[in-house]
Amino acid sequence: MVSGDEMTSEARAVSNGVVSSPGETDPDASWVDPAADLTLEEARRQVEPLRDEIRRHDYLYYVEGEPAISDEAYDTLFRRLKAMEEAYPELLTPDSPTQRVGAEPRTDLPTIEHTAPMLSLDSTKEPADVERFVDRVRRGLGVEPENPGPTWILEPKLDGVSIELVYEEGVLTRAVTRGNGRQGEGVTENVRTIPSVPLRLREEDRPAPPLLAVRGEVLMTLSAFDALNERLMEEGSTPFANPRNATSGALRQLDSSITARRPLDFLAFDILTIEGVRFDRDMEGLEALKSWGLPVPDRLETGSSLDDILAYHAGFVRDRDTLDYEIDGVVVKLDDLEGRDLLGSTSHHPRWALAFKFEPRKEVTRIERIAIQVGRTGVLTPVALLRPVEVGGVTVSRATLHNREELERKDVREGDLVRVQRAGDVIPQVVEVVPEEARKRAEPYRMPEICPNCGTPVELQGPFTRCPNRFGCAAQLKGRLVHFASRNALDIEGLGKETAQLLVEQGLVEDLADLFHLEAEALAELPGFAEKSAGNLAGAIEARRTTELRRFLFGLGVPEVGVTVARDLALHFRTLEAIRTASREELEEVSGIGPKMSELITTFFQDPNHARAIDRVAAEMVELTVPGVPGEGAGGGADGAGDAHPAFAGRTWVFTGGLERLTRSEAKRLAEGLGAKVTGSVSGSTDVVVAGEGAGSKLARARELGVEVMDEEAFVALLEEAGVDLAG
Repeated sequence: MVSGDEMTSEARAVSNGVVSSPGETDPDASWVDPAADLTLEEARRQVEPLRDEIRRHDYLYYVEGEPAISDEAYDTLFRRLKAMEEAYPELLTPDSPTQRVGAEPRTDLPTIEHTAPMLSLDSTKEPADVERFVDRVRRGLGVEPENPGPTWILEPKLDGVSIELVYEEGVLTRAVTRGNGRQGEGVTENVRTIPSVPLRLREEDRPAPPLLAVRGEVLMTLSAFDALNERLMEEGSTPFANPRNATSGALRQLDSSITARRPLDFLAFDILTIEGVRFDRDMEGLEALKSWGLPVPDRLETGSSLDDILAYHAGFVRDRDTLDYEIDGVVVKLDDLEGRDLLGSTSHHPRWALAFKFEPRKEVTRIERIAIQVGRTGVLTPVALLRPVEVGGVTVSRATLHNREELERKDVREGDLVRVQRAGDVIPQVVEVVPEEARKRAEPYRMPEICPNCGTPVELQGPFTRCPNRFGCAAQLKGRLVHFASRNALDIEGLGKETAQLLVEQGLVEDLADLFHLEAEALAELPGFAEKSAGNLAGAIEARRTTELRRFLFGLGVPEVGVTVARDLALHFRTLEAIRTASREELEEVSGIGPKMSELITTFFQDPNHARAIDRVAAEMVELTVPGVPGEGAGGGADGAGDAHPAFAGRTWVFTGGLERLTRSEAKRLAEGLGAKVTGSVSGSTDVVVAGEGAGSKLARARELGVEVMDEEAFVALLEEAGVDLAG
């Protein structure tokens, strides 16, 4: 129990008032509303100290792991606050500890841009790769072989759902899932229900910064997961397959009151963006996060050698099965933040961090049959249908055999006893055949010569067997529909895997263009559809007749054209026709597109079958827009705004520090719309650095390298010179 000397006088009065209320010494006694006898002014004096006291106990419980009062005493304080807010609603604030019960149900999850890219991590299971990583970083930092260091942050790699929390003036304003790394789903109301997420930053030890964006992991402990599944089974509901699925589903609920009933936790591990504060080391940032009330992972350590990293990893391998949370490895990060800026990042991962993963868990079972699965790109994948076996807490009945060459190399046959693992503890795969001396094996398995779905003769492409009937094979069409409707493509809500299968199998969709001719009446006849859901899907499809060119291009499934390349192609060529007719040389003018990729893209568009299918679906579109700039029309603007500008085109820009007239994401979008490449680190290839308020190591690095530096005023003037109407 916390001593009276540790409380403020106001909090002591509030706490004493609660404890002395009738019946409150007995936690099981019915609550007597203590706010009934308070005037508004009395309640106003008490309410904020009481909130501070509850936040203090939240910090002690979730961050320090040292609760100072019993759960019953905490509940008493909480009920006191809730009663005062109910008696005087004008005292209620969004950051009050009582505001974790969930808001009104939503109809969608908005797409929100991150304050900074949330990159993936390069990963390995091999100690030799870790050694190469350490050596590469040392060389990049100029550390001499005979010298120690650098210092590494070592932390567990949590197997949850990555998320960004944004605090403005110390108050939680938004929470965004990782999504594609640049944008994610806004799940603020759901995250507000998680008890370990502070709604207001703690400021007892240090003031909150004006802006703080934190990356962390939302997860569910194994004990909480087991208790949840037990409750679901008692209710007659289907239990979850694993904690990560349960967490992901809870975060994406449209009704946050459902999220509030799930036992979610949050741990912070990185600062994405911060204003008004500068750290030299990552460990300083982690300590600051903890002081602000954000829980960080247990067993955080620092090391200065490869041996330290290997020993840390070995410790978690040893303890892995005794932990109350899922991890799939450990993370190794450079502690020196200036060094991180020096090393920079690829478009996929930072060069200063590495995930050192565990060997997957393995079990033995028998292959009952080998089946062929045809994916949306036409690749025929052999799949082992297994006698069900539990691997790392998940029942596995199917496992990939990858491709023709891998199948032959492992010599896997029907009826074989095999060792199965979950790659990355997620995707099941067959590792090897377990010898059985007394058992006669089946004949070697041979891949089919024709597509089992459409009967088209297959083609061999390296180790892969592929059906070339891209737009005519029903199995590929199912996958293409899902891809075409996915969040990074046309983002058609309600068109998932099961619906796509129904549409193809029922003959309602024979190519992508048919989507736009679906009528609600026909959809309502499908299993699982009602009048409302059929109308919603038909409306969602119709609404996507106007979409961004980059989304449409990504949705077509052009080989090698992912989200980033689709965006770059759209910004460079600005029309679908220009992309379709571009030569290989013209394509290679786009950053990131080389000879191999340009050949694949031109071959795809020149295929007569593909051309006819693209013509049909493109004819259904009302408009394919290109992300522009303020004051610009969807197609590019007659005034030239959004066209490549010599100050930007082909040049690499970096934004650092706080901007006043624009957010950093707006500045980035405007620069890219004018042809610039915007990166997050300063290097020898950087052309311009825009330095705002509080710019630190990136500005120093730019000056050291002789990179052009301008302030926000000069940047805005350049935008206006390029035809951007910032007042529009």
